[in-house]
Amino acid sequence: MRFLIDANLPRSVSILLRQFGHEATDVRDVGMRAAPDDTIAAYARHNRMVLITRDLDFANIRNYPPSHYEGILVLKLREDVTAVQVVKVLETFVSREDWLAYLKGRLAILEDRRVRFRPA
Repeated sequence: MRFLIDANLPRSVSILLRQFGHEATDVRDVGMRAAPDDTIAAYARHNRMVLITRDLDFANIRNYPPSHYEGILVLKLREDVTAVQVVKVLETFVSREDWLAYLKGRLAILEDRRVRFRPA
């Protein structure tokens, strides 16, 4: 899979995704460090990438209809979570082939102990 990683996630997310055989692009590496949400969403959509973010605005399916994207994965974690904890929670998700397959055209909300999918 191809992933676009939002600037509100640690850079170690890219390393994790590549370890699982995925393509990972960080918005900071393509000149979108401070880009507005719409610009990031358009980039993900145009390049057919799953967007990974902690920005809950992307969970608004009226503004970002999941069926228009390869998938949107929103990590809903505590404010004080460490980079190591973020990677650990994300590893749980990417290690599940069934979840990855189900993500296409859907919104997934990933929390510490569960994942919720919003249908396309």
